[in-house]
Amino acid sequence: MRIVSLLVVIWLLVGGAAAAQRHYFSGANADCAKVGTIAVTTVSGPLNYIGVNPKIKCNVPQPSA
Repeated sequence: MRIVSLLVVIWLLVGGAAAAQRHYFSGANADCAKVGTIAVTTVSGPLNYIGVNPKIKCNVPQPSA
């Protein structure tokens, strides 16, 4: 169980590094798409280094005027 936990932590650290290299953490606007892209990139971890480039598109309904 300890080894699995360690592997999960390493996986997420590598995913966080991939998101940081793509400059996903920079900028002030944190909309739905950006947060989703950061989450998917972090979770997909090392797969990013073999060419996977996950992106999320969000369509949030706008309030009526």
